[in-house]
Amino acid sequence: MSTRFTAKAHRGVVALAVATGLALGVAGCGGGGDDDKKPEVSASASRTKGSDPSTQEGQSDTPLAELKGPTGLLLQITSVTRDAGGFVTVSGTLKNDSGKSAVIPAQLSGNETEVLRHGRSLGGATLVDSKGKKRYYVLRDTDGRPLTTTGIATVKSGESLPVFMQFPAPPTDTTEVTFELPMFASAPLQISG
Repeated sequence: MSTRFTAKAHRGVVALAVATGLALGVAGCGGGGDDDKKPEVSASASRTKGSDPSTQEGQSDTPLAELKGPTGLLLQITSVTRDAGGFVTVSGTLKNDSGKSAVIPAQLSGNETEVLRHGRSLGGATLVDSKGKKRYYVLRDTDGRPLTTTGIATVKSGESLPVFMQFPAPPTDTTEVTFELPMFASAPLQISG
C-alpha cells in the first residue's frame, strides 16, 4: 500500500468516527426537563402515514382563538404552552363548518422544499414576536419532517380533528405572540408555562 492511500484511508476512518460521534450526540440531546409536560406525540409517527390526530394534553374546552380559513375550515386554538425543552406547543382543533368535504390546501404546508417532501402538514405556521422582532417557524426533526400534525388530506363536513404545532420558544419575557397560518386569519396568543 502506498503512503498516500494509507493517509486517505486514515482520514476517512477519522471522518467516519467524528460523524458517528456527532450523530449520536445530536440524538442524545432530547431536551431533558420534565417529560410530563410534553404532548403525547411521536415525530417518528409521520414516517409511515403521518401522525394520527389524537386528543392533546392541556387543551381547554373554550378556544383561545378561532381562525377562519378557506372552504369552511376553522382552526380553534385551545392551548399555547411553553415546555421545559425549549419549545412552544400550539394545540387545537381543525374543523370543517361547511356542508361538504374540504380538501386541505397545499399552502398550509408552507413553501420550504424540505417540509414539502414529507407530504401535507401545517408546516407553514409561524409565531411572530413583535416585541423581539422575530418570526418562529415550525420545528423540524433531523430528517426534515415538520413537528406538526401531518397526513391530513381532507376534512369531512362537520368533522373536527385535533392538531398541534411545535415552535422554538421565544425568550421567557415574551408572553404574547401572533399565530399565522397561510390562508387563515392571524390571531394574538398568550403563552402559558
